[in-house]
Amino acid sequence: MTDKITYKGDFTLPGEAGYEDLTLELAGKWGADAIRDSDGTVLSDRIISADYNIYSTICLVRADNEWAKANRDKLQQNYLMSDPVLAENDKVEISLLDGFFREQLEVNTNDDPKTWWQVFDRTNGEEVPKSLWTFDPGKGTVTINKTKKWHRYTVNFLAYRIWEAISMYNHTTNNWGDREHQMPVDPIYPETQKFMLGFLQKWLDEHPKTKIVRFTSLFYNFAWFWGDPAIQRFRYADWGSYEMTVSPLAMRLFAKDRGYSMTSEDFVNNGTYCSSHNVPSERLLEWMDFMNEFVVSFGRKCIDLIHAAGKVAYMFYDDHWVGTEPYGMRLKDFGFDGLIKCVFNAFEARLCSGVQGVKTKELRLHPYLFPTGLKGEPTFMAGGDPALDARKFWADIRRGLLRAPADRIGLGGYLHLVRDFPDFVECIEQISREFRTLKQFHAGGNPYTAPLKAAILTAWGKMRSWVYVGHFIHGMELYEVTESLAGMPVDVSFISFSDILEHGIPKDIDVMINAGRVGTAWSGGEHWKNEKILEAITGWVAGGGGFIGVGEPSAIRHSGQYFQLAHLLGVDRETGSTLSNVKPEYTLSEMKHFILEDVKEDIDFGKDIDQVYVIDQNTSVLSEKSGSPKITVKTFGKGRSVYMSGFRYTPQNTRLLHRSLFWAAGNQEDYMPWTCSNIFTDCAFYPDIRKLVVINSSDNAEKTKVYASGGKVYDVSLESHGIQIIDL
Repeated sequence: MTDKITYKGDFTLPGEAGYEDLTLELAGKWGADAIRDSDGTVLSDRIISADYNIYSTICLVRADNEWAKANRDKLQQNYLMSDPVLAENDKVEISLLDGFFREQLEVNTNDDPKTWWQVFDRTNGEEVPKSLWTFDPGKGTVTINKTKKWHRYTVNFLAYRIWEAISMYNHTTNNWGDREHQMPVDPIYPETQKFMLGFLQKWLDEHPKTKIVRFTSLFYNFAWFWGDPAIQRFRYADWGSYEMTVSPLAMRLFAKDRGYSMTSEDFVNNGTYCSSHNVPSERLLEWMDFMNEFVVSFGRKCIDLIHAAGKVAYMFYDDHWVGTEPYGMRLKDFGFDGLIKCVFNAFEARLCSGVQGVKTKELRLHPYLFPTGLKGEPTFMAGGDPALDARKFWADIRRGLLRAPADRIGLGGYLHLVRDFPDFVECIEQISREFRTLKQFHAGGNPYTAPLKAAILTAWGKMRSWVYVGHFIHGMELYEVTESLAGMPVDVSFISFSDILEHGIPKDIDVMINAGRVGTAWSGGEHWKNEKILEAITGWVAGGGGFIGVGEPSAIRHSGQYFQLAHLLGVDRETGSTLSNVKPEYTLSEMKHFILEDVKEDIDFGKDIDQVYVIDQNTSVLSEKSGSPKITVKTFGKGRSVYMSGFRYTPQNTRLLHRSLFWAAGNQEDYMPWTCSNIFTDCAFYPDIRKLVVINSSDNAEKTKVYASGGKVYDVSLESHGIQIIDL
């Protein structure tokens, strides 16, 4: 490893025809080695002919609107549940698309409703016999006869998507006016496959200077249902969900392959759909596996054409990624050369870096070069401060990159927007230099990782490593926990309840974490009724394992108990069924516990789970709120447990969780090496090259001590969002 750092390369710049001088100037300033187009921009001959690798974006499912318009029966579809209608007499008429965005969705009148749709009495949960309802395709309504007064009725129906969701978002965000709406075609049809492969070959022939073919993902968008804009713009979104992979043909192929038929209700699920927050049914998991198999099979044909043309293939891990399953077993079978992930924070950086089966992993930084951000906030416009946004995003992303490397970074959008923001231009130059430095340090060897492995237990396990259902959802305990974990010098893995049942608890795990609300996939829901799960975890902790529960861990009303691992945690929650039971009293621990040594301010977990009570005298309460324990610790056999009534990603809470891991593992003596005294700072030591990196994630200048192994201490001063590199 040389001390010389390369300050160019590994950067993808969004170019823009009409702004050639700006494009080439910033390519030089930011050290770009590749220039890309974006949705809504093109590259001119002058840019393409410059000495840069050219990324060309393609989205095959919306590539040719004329073909889509001529083959409307091959458009992508999904099931929707109509809004419930309350019966006031013995007949109900339901207008199917009421409340939905009619520019996005159109009722499927081609396939027989009596074959593919279902009507439900949601009050009693029973399906209405098909003989009792009729569909009027002209009006787009379903009439239900012999209804029960004051019962709620809904229809599960198939809808074509007549405006592709990502193009729709970009169109409305950037005010593209009367530009034609792009429609998504479905590759499940052989005719569509033939068209797509032909289009791709022609496109490859017409782009001889393109080096990297950047799929705007592949075929199926994450679930995103828009509503009537006069009422509610967005109705449902889940970035890991499979609602938009459905069609009658796909369902017939599934039945032939798997030996049973899916129904509309398997996807609608009482109106909660296939949300990743729900515990997945075995039928849904089978559907996901079936679609993954198809997407990989046809996707490989596309990538083979790209390789035959002498080009490489990258996939954008966001928009149409559903079906690709980057943490699944088949990703390597695609033959992708690279993966691009848009990132705002540390766990998203780890989400990208942890994928196996592709050579190159690229982070698309934020803010995106649009006038407004994802929530409509001003960015590259009056009132926006994109340089500050970039620094804050980078401060979080960088925590993850200390622990696990990426290969490239880049931006997307309209480059000309940066002209009025010179401080943003300077900020990106600094970020690119820091990124290249960290990448070269990782190339010299792995950073120090403490001898501790934590496993997050969810219903999804590895398939949803780093909880991929979208960007950071603040207020959801598991997202907050994983953001803290993403920057820690510990090994993190993800396991499912099925993993435990099939293989037991891996021997290399020191601490298990279960975090989330009752009934969710993250906490575990119905899995906690399985005695084999309870036996396995209880025996493992008794033998020396550590368990950390956050929010409502192991929660389900079952057998007179709420927390099914209350015997490990030492606490349970009052839900109303045991109000008459007198609860044991507790005394707040007066001793300063190991896990609280860095706590200087009141502990703020956001929204705590309340009405928690201690079930035995062996449980120590370290913090409380309004008479309800916030933090407890307990020894169980040779193992230990920690309970937290909630969690919010903050520097203090991150340190609290970090210490809790080591205490639960019974491994406090290994906590100190290569940690910082100041909770606003983090560090990573790269032993093979003797480099110490110290970062400040706060808006203020900070001073910190770095505790090295062997008792040596380094004093470091850092500016706001700053970084220091120390040769040891």
